[in-house]
Amino acid sequence: MGAWRIEMSRKFIRLFFIWSGVLFVLCILAVVVFDPFFQYHKPVKGLKAVLTDKEYQCVGSLKTFDYDSVVAGSSVAENYYNDWFNKGFDCNVIKAIRSYGATADLCFLLDIAFERQNLKYVFYNLDPSALVADTETTYALTGCPMYLYDDNYFNDVAYWFNKGVLMEKIPYLIANSIMGDYDENNSYNWAQWKEFNSDMVLGLYIRKPSISEMKPANYYENVLKENLTLLESRISANPNTVFYIFIPPYSMMWWDNIYREGDTEAYLYNMEKAMERLLSYENVKLYYFQNDREVILDLENYMDILHFSPDINHYICDCLISGKHQVNKSNYRENIDDMRSLSYEIVEKLVKPYENRIKVDLYDD
Repeated sequence: MGAWRIEMSRKFIRLFFIWSGVLFVLCILAVVVFDPFFQYHKPVKGLKAVLTDKEYQCVGSLKTFDYDSVVAGSSVAENYYNDWFNKGFDCNVIKAIRSYGATADLCFLLDIAFERQNLKYVFYNLDPSALVADTETTYALTGCPMYLYDDNYFNDVAYWFNKGVLMEKIPYLIANSIMGDYDENNSYNWAQWKEFNSDMVLGLYIRKPSISEMKPANYYENVLKENLTLLESRISANPNTVFYIFIPPYSMMWWDNIYREGDTEAYLYNMEKAMERLLSYENVKLYYFQNDREVILDLENYMDILHFSPDINHYICDCLISGKHQVNKSNYRENIDDMRSLSYEIVEKLVKPYENRIKVDLYDD
């Protein structure tokens, strides 16, 4: 009887390890075949490129998809409809998105794209904050899954045996591909169900009651030069790629905010210096939207002080196609001077009608 029990125990252990091994292999196969983060291949036939989670999918899509152009930018660039660019520029575009839009982060994504494709165009959203951001990438610091950001397959165990991937991401991919109405041109788009109107803007704007002393114009000079060097190195290294660099239109409340932080002159200086350096490259086309009065003075275009509606994204794309708002060496200073005048008109006059609806930061020092 004892020998029989021992033999049965051995058989059970063998079966346990065999079936555990089979289960492990099936898990790996499921992840590799469906690959919801697109680490190994583009979508298999019959499935769509369901791109809704940029921290997990952006790097993989840049590694494995077929494309010849990218839209690079922060959260304000997520709501572009890819086919606007495809039709307007006769290209095949995908997005290289990082919410913060820091120069170092976007250059990291561009490097991946340039390693794998000969890019015709880079449509680059240049946020003012990107010029004063840290020049080191922030992916690891913000908890991104770094095993997806390298080319080391041996650390993909966290991907293969991830319950969320197996039980949520793969079914989500299949459901949106087969039963849902997901539009691949809306990759990373967050605008659905969001409201864009003055009530939203004013409800989310917590205004600093005090006004800080205005910083010197060259206050951010050192970090500005470092960030521009990062971007310029990609431009100069890829002379056959046309960089459409555009500075987006933040609302007038954003200008009110940076005035109260004492940043107006420094940010305008940064923009002027960025334009001066970027316009020295033959493969750069530069567009400036900050002083577009019809957009920035109409709070119905915004969700908060900087995030605008997809209609404005469409408008920007149309301008890139038509050449409207393009700046050059002869008029970039004129645009900055115009924005300077407008920014002070905003804080001295245009924001006044909204002041009774603006929330005040009660904890301001």
